[in-house]
Amino acid sequence: MQISNLFVVAMGICTVFVVLILIIALCSLLSLIFRHSGTEEKSAAVVPAPDQTITNRAELTAAIAAAVAEYSGTDASALRILSIKKI
Repeated sequence: MQISNLFVVAMGICTVFVVLILIIALCSLLSLIFRHSGTEEKSAAVVPAPDQTITNRAELTAAIAAAVAEYSGTDASALRILSIKKI
């Protein structure tokens, strides 16, 4: 008994699509599971941060300049900080 080439191609394509559908279903199921488990932890952990004001701007600028100078390997006096924006 000889199997035709068309049958082999059709079975291969069907196998690929069935496995892809199973992968999509598994991803959707895991997404639903982790979406529901993640919201409970986030709602309990979210605490509004108090409004922080910078009391000594010169110290903050010096600390940032020192950190950038250390990271880049240059001297802190060679740096010029134009502005500081809170991220």
